[in-house]
Amino acid sequence: MNRWETVLNIKTSGRSDMVDITDKITSAVQESGVRNGICMVYIPHTTCAVTINENADPAVKHDIMAELDKIVPWKDAYHHMEGNSAAHIKSSMFGFSQTIPITEGALPLGTWQGIYLCEFDGPRSRTVSVQIFG
Repeated sequence: MNRWETVLNIKTSGRSDMVDITDKITSAVQESGVRNGICMVYIPHTTCAVTINENADPAVKHDIMAELDKIVPWKDAYHHMEGNSAAHIKSSMFGFSQTIPITEGALPLGTWQGIYLCEFDGPRSRTVSVQIFG
């Protein structure tokens, strides 16, 4: 089994942000040379996450973030002294990793799917670990 790894550096632009990293992950898969296997995308942070969702209509990102703010408001009766409990909760809801198959050297994402780093406590510089196995 082949194993290939890289770390991506992503800058986010707001407290809440969804950054489309599909092209960067796709490039990593192509660079790895793996034809069939899996791609694991991991976020080593506690206040951001990774998800797969629609990347055709930018309104989807807006709607996701707006609804999350309703479900988990920034200010509430949280006890965490750093004041970013909402970010920790949101990132736990989304999760810190995604595993995507690699088929014939490509990620078989659906027509409208993209891979997003979800920022909940920015703006910040974030890292994304990409491990590819084939």
